[in-house]
Amino acid sequence: MRALRVKLAVGVAVLGAAGVGTVAVAGDRGGFRTELSGFQEVPAVSTEGSGTFRARISREVEEIQYELTYGALDGPVLQSHIHLGQEGVNGGISVFLCTNIGNAPEGVTVQACPQEGTITGTIGPGDVIGPAAQGIAASEFAELVRAMRAGATYVNVHSEPQPGGEIRGQLGGRRGDDHADSSGDGS
Repeated sequence: MRALRVKLAVGVAVLGAAGVGTVAVAGDRGGFRTELSGFQEVPAVSTEGSGTFRARISREVEEIQYELTYGALDGPVLQSHIHLGQEGVNGGISVFLCTNIGNAPEGVTVQACPQEGTITGTIGPGDVIGPAAQGIAASEFAELVRAMRAGATYVNVHSEPQPGGEIRGQLGGRRGDDHADSSGDGS
């Protein structure tokens, strides 16, 4: 009987340790992934366009590595950004991911947007442009990260037929697979 109790206690301890490890990985807020669709735009857009955004916040330096993939948009791509705005609300631009219309602020280097495909890059403090009217000043990288973790940012891709945004995906927050990535590896 005592051997059974010892085995049971060891089993409970192993399961408890595994549960704590799982919670630690699920709580890793360094990785983000979202699916972009027209139905997440405000107002919603009916489009065949879609995309995926993945990002990983570095723990060692102030930078975010990202990958944005999109396609099947209704017309030529104009630009893509990370905006400050909670789900269902439009907000100001925090970071330019790409642009084809030459509207990036002076001193901010931004790559051209492909008409479809994948872009990758690194966001650092110098890439954060605001929005000051919403409390994030230029170069306030920590504030951008805090907003991302709170679910108060989104990524969208703008096109000629939909200059306000054709596809969008919310970052962070507490909902499932279409928001914070809980895999711990940012993928």
